[in-house]
Formats: sequence, structure tokens, C-alpha cells
Amino acid sequence: MSPTPLPPVPYHASAQRPSWQALPAALRAAIADRLGAPVITARVAGAGFTRGFAAVLDTADGGRAFVKAAPVAKQPRLVDSYAREAAILDRLPADLPAPRPRWTLHEAGWFVLCTDAVDGHTPRLPWAPAELDAALTAYTQVAAALAEPPGDLTALGLPHLADLARSDILWWEEVAAGREPSPPLPEPVRGRLPELVALEARLPGYAAEATGLIHGDLRVDNVLVDADGRAWFCDWTWVCHGPPWWDVAGLLLTAYAGGLDTDALLAGHQACAGAPADAVDATLAALAGYYLTGAAAAPPTASPHLPAHQRWSGEQALDWLARRQGWR
Repeated sequence: MSPTPLPPVPYHASAQRPSWQALPAALRAAIADRLGAPVITARVAGAGFTRGFAAVLDTADGGRAFVKAAPVAKQPRLVDSYAREAAILDRLPADLPAPRPRWTLHEAGWFVLCTDAVDGHTPRLPWAPAELDAALTAYTQVAAALAEPPGDLTALGLPHLADLARSDILWWEEVAAGREPSPPLPEPVRGRLPELVALEARLPGYAAEATGLIHGDLRVDNVLVDADGRAWFCDWTWVCHGPPWWDVAGLLLTAYAGGLDTDALLAGHQACAGAPADAVDATLAALAGYYLTGAAAAPPTASPHLPAHQRWSGEQALDWLARRQGWR
């Protein structure tokens, strides 16, 4: 077992989204009205794994905005996530590297979220060192700002990673109990199911000790690097109470696949200071189970590339874990 440097489909081309012209005419007119001028170009986002509309819109008066939209009847969960993200963005500290929200809209059976546009690109893999450094530096700012989050943000009743882990992230126990089919496991990990169960079981206890907030879904496709080399984070739907080392480990899965010394990067990151010695192992075990079992049950509203990316991500997590545990 060895890491595969590149995912099966590049992250900047993982989405399958409708075009601007495919949206209902009434919806397009309503969006243009809120933007204050006709839309002249629409650059559909290539990154991501939903089928929701997402694009940078340029208007005739020189304006620019980023717009997400989803149909209420066909994609209610996506609509809920966009609405949740709108509420979170509105309450994030204003100086964080996150797009600022402008407005939301219900029109023609669709929900729309509009934010400032970030003029940037999804990092290409393998990571360019400068872009990875920019992302890790930007996350230092996020972790520090959310260590004692603003009251209006916590007032949203955001979930706790410990609870999310018990309800939706820990799957090796389900596999061991026969309630979930076992995903294919590479040779060094076969027979290690008891260890995987034991490792992932430590995550809720570690996560419960955290008092701050984290992004919760920090992956390379949720990063944008602008022309000045600054990293921005998008898709803030899954903000939750949890330890920042969860975010850093999740982000570094793609760096591990590219052959970088991710253990050193974790050890040197301010957000990981004070983490339990086996916190990363618990995280990698949980992420591996989550991705590998999820690959067999991707929702029909997701990008068709999602299962392959989940398998690839799960394989990277398992390989990194196996190396740390001395299983290979």
C-alpha cells in the first residue's frame, strides 16, 4: 500500500453543475435585479461535489459576485446547507479569510445565496509549497479567531464534532458489528478492524474537550488562492464545536498523498499544539471509515465523481494511519 499522488479527477474539475442559462428565466431575472445590472458572464465553479448551481457572475456595470442556488423541491438538503452557510457567514468575524455574504433570495422554487467573489483558484495537486503554506497560515488565523467564538455565532446552536462523530462519522464499529458492509481493505490493514474500531472510538472524547469552533470540512476543494497568494476558505456549512487539529489533518490528506512530511507539518502547526498524542490516529481512522463506507452510498444529488474521490481520500487516510502505526 502506498499513497497515490493525484485523485482520480482533479478537484478543480470535480463538480457537475447547471449552467447559468439552464436556470429558470424568472430566477435569472430576480438574481440580476438583486445584483443591480444584467449578468454578462457566468463562470461556473468546477470544484465541489454537489449538483447545485455555483458561479462567479459578472454584471454589465462592472460588478462581480459569487452565487449559489438550488431547487427547494429537488434538493432540500442542499437548500438547507446553503441557508445554514448564509447564517454562519453573516456571523463570522469580518477579518477572516472567508467570503462575505451579501443576500439570500427565494424565487421560482429556488434558494439563492450571494457572497462576495474571491478572485482565486483551487490549488492544484500535488500541492505547490507556497500554496500549502498559505492555506496553513490562513488556518492559523481561523483557529485563533474561533477559539473563543462570538456569541451570535454560537447562538445558532451549532453542532459538536463529538456528537457528529457518534451519529455520522464513526463507521468501523458498524462494519465490525455487521451492520455495514466492509469496504475493500489493502493488505497491510486487513485484520486490523479491531484497531480501527478502537482508534476511531477515541475521537468523540477528544473532540468533546474542545470549546472553540472549527470549519469542519476543510479540504483542498474548499480552498481558494488569490492573485496575491493568500488562501481563502469557502463552504462554511459544517462549522461545529471541535478541535482545530481535526481541520488541519483533513486538509493535509492531499499533502500526504503528494509525499510531503505531513507529520512534521502537523507537529509544527500552532492549531495542533496540545493535541493528544494519538489524536491524529483517531482522526485518520475515523476519516478512513467515513470516506470508504460513504463511497458506496453517495446520494444521487451529488457529483458523479464523489464516490471515486471518497475512495481515494479514504485510501490516503488508511495509508497515512498504517505508516504511523507501523502496520507496513
